[in-house]
Amino acid sequence: MFGNMGDMMGLMGKMKDLQANMKTAQEQLSGIVETAESGGGMVKATVNGQKTLVGLEIDPELVNPDDKEMLQDLVVAAVNKALENIEPKVKEHLQKATAGVMPNIPGFDLSSLMK
Repeated sequence: MFGNMGDMMGLMGKMKDLQANMKTAQEQLSGIVETAESGGGMVKATVNGQKTLVGLEIDPELVNPDDKEMLQDLVVAAVNKALENIEPKVKEHLQKATAGVMPNIPGFDLSSLMK
C-alpha cells in the first residue's frame, strides 16, 4: 500500500538533489574556459562555460584601418571556434555534476537547460 508512496518520496528527493547539483554546476561553468585562435594565432578568443567571451587578443600587426574586414572575420572565426570547442567541456561538466542523480539517457542534453 505504501510502496508507491515510498517511490514517490525517493523520486522527489532525487529531484531536489538534481536541482542542487545543477545550480552548483551552473555556478562552476564560469571557471571552465576555452581559447581558440584564427589567422595563425594572430587572433585569440577565450570563452567560458556560460558561453561568454571573456578575453580577446589581437596581434598589433593586424590592426590596419584599410583592412578592417579581415580583422573582423578573424575575430568572428576565433570566437565561433572557441564557442564550438567549449561545448564538449560543458556537457562533460554537467554529466559529472548529475552523475548518480540523473540517469544517463542517450540524446538527453542537460546543457540545453543552462540557457
